[in-house]
Amino acid sequence: MRRWSMGDDHRRRVGAYEDYRAGGLGVRPDRRGVFGSGGGVDPGKDHQSGVHVDCGPHPADNLYTGRLRPDQPIRDYALLGDCHGSALVARDGSIDWCCLRRFDAAPVFWRILDADRGGFFQVCPEGRVRAERTYLPATNILRTTFTAEGGRVSLTDFMPVGRAPGAADDDFVTLNAPGWLVRIVEGVEGRVRMRVRFTSAAARFMAPEAGPGEEAVLHMDDERFGREVDRVIEIGAGERRTFIVALASAPVAVDVIASADRLLSVAQAFWEEWLGQCCYDGRYNEVVQRSALVLKLLTYAPTGAVIAAPTTSLPEELGGERNWDYRFSWLRDSSLVLNALAALGYAGEARRFCEFQRLCCATTLPGLQIMFGIGGETELTERTLGHIAGYRKSWPVRIGNSAYQQRQTDIYGELLDWMLILRALGEPTDETQEQMIRGIADHVVAHWSEPDQGIWEMRAEPRHHVHSKLMSWVALDRAIRLCGDNPAWAQERDAILRAILLHGVDPSGDHLVQAFGSDTMDAALLLTPTLGAPLDRALISRTVEAVERQLREGDYVRRYLTGDGLSGGEGAFLISSFWLVDALLFIGRGEEARALFERLTGKMNDVGLYAEEIDPVTEAFLGNFPQGFTHLALIGSAINLAIYEEGGAAALAQVYAERVQRAAAVTGGLKTLDPRQNEPGRVSTASELPEFWT
Repeated sequence: MRRWSMGDDHRRRVGAYEDYRAGGLGVRPDRRGVFGSGGGVDPGKDHQSGVHVDCGPHPADNLYTGRLRPDQPIRDYALLGDCHGSALVARDGSIDWCCLRRFDAAPVFWRILDADRGGFFQVCPEGRVRAERTYLPATNILRTTFTAEGGRVSLTDFMPVGRAPGAADDDFVTLNAPGWLVRIVEGVEGRVRMRVRFTSAAARFMAPEAGPGEEAVLHMDDERFGREVDRVIEIGAGERRTFIVALASAPVAVDVIASADRLLSVAQAFWEEWLGQCCYDGRYNEVVQRSALVLKLLTYAPTGAVIAAPTTSLPEELGGERNWDYRFSWLRDSSLVLNALAALGYAGEARRFCEFQRLCCATTLPGLQIMFGIGGETELTERTLGHIAGYRKSWPVRIGNSAYQQRQTDIYGELLDWMLILRALGEPTDETQEQMIRGIADHVVAHWSEPDQGIWEMRAEPRHHVHSKLMSWVALDRAIRLCGDNPAWAQERDAILRAILLHGVDPSGDHLVQAFGSDTMDAALLLTPTLGAPLDRALISRTVEAVERQLREGDYVRRYLTGDGLSGGEGAFLISSFWLVDALLFIGRGEEARALFERLTGKMNDVGLYAEEIDPVTEAFLGNFPQGFTHLALIGSAINLAIYEEGGAAALAQVYAERVQRAAAVTGGLKTLDPRQNEPGRVSTASELPEFWT
């Protein structure tokens, strides 16, 4: 079992702020990325730099503006979590988003969505400071070092989590987490004045008709404070102060605060031992395994659901209306999730995720719902919070997501592709599952010819999307592989392919198009080579080239350029760039694919995180953050690069299930989900968090 160890030259990654001016802080982020220059991975160089921020004084009439520029760039945030809730921490030590205990809870801090009214918790030296930050190696524990007038201090941020005592050696899904956020300030040298500002604002977040959210309280050493704190403390070398944020209904005992080191050591052991289970042994270990740590943070431990992102309403266009709640689990991404977990060696997470999928499917078949709440909820009513200004005045702010009501027929192919992967990983298909497969196949036979909203969830009139038709073909193809020959399914499967070749190509017949009768492209067509459909190789290559001509801007790929029922525009979807990497591999352009992949690794922020989208011109992050499926796509592309390196494009010319088996051979991933046949990595009681601590 290979254990990950991040090299010393990768342990400190930071960006740079410049151009101070009265009334605002001009920003020019360092875009070199977490692992090197814009050219991609460069393990031989240390690109340490710093961040200059000004943490005070702030205007006396505005408690919530704790920095000269209140609305920080999205790429300036780092993620904390405990596999239940999450928080975002800015470079200046301000926690501007935090949902405790559940990803979809009312946030206690949400200044990221309203610089004037949103709650926050900032700990930062007064005056002009230099900030350097990094995750502790192999963990999701963030450490920021501030150099200020008078000396240096470190700030360690984490959310306590650990294995449940008595859990099996391979069990990193049965967890204890108290739902707290812990901050430890330690003096490194000299003496530093620190400003502590805390405002819990869950009640202000929710609309009146939605009911109040539960507020948080701040515990500082042996003191407990209510909703608002604004004070200055001094930290000398060797001194420390501990802060714990908890919901008001779950106060923290003084002896727990005094023993915060225990919480830190358990969390550190948990993350190190969890990453030690990873058996991926391909190239790009560091970016793959940082993405794995993100994926784990976005997993809701009680059910195994994987959310798209931990935030709502971070805009796809500044000032625009494309602001959505992503704190839910999309079934469409099931194959991508299972492929990544299997390649990385996480059988426990894969099994728990599959249990969640089965539960969700059973509740809505045959008209399968595309997305679910983290507890399996089926009703995700979308509401607009009109009293919240939005990130940089990007309005509206939404909770819930009405896309759950859409018809997206590609989801059936995704589901049966996922079930074929399970078969490849040694999971037998029982009678109940076979009945479900047959029901899905019959449903596809009856409905594939109907229009839908498509993979991009367009809020416009349904269309005959070519990708949806291809995935309907996948659904019937996989049903036959899973259940055996069925003449009716085979006949309809072939009819789908004929319809695509008749109506889903451009007028010259040169390449596939976005929808029947159109001449435009969409990025989902980049997935075509990966599906195993019997299409002419030249047609597939020309389709990829047509996507590049219409939608590619440098290293980035737009989703589409057609109207979608919404006003304004959006950035380029980062997941589409990784799909382009995969498509280039499948059509034999391997060197281009590898070069693009390595450049994309340089687009992460300073702590290795991606947003949903990026502005192709400014490279500013857009959309919800961090975006789990961007990180999943990175893992998938790294796997495909490893397969390509071993056997060329021919080794990729299979269905997903066959590539999962090949990936196990070339990257050291799982060959089965059976825990008895998978050797666990090092596990100790140090990663266990006793019940009485929670």
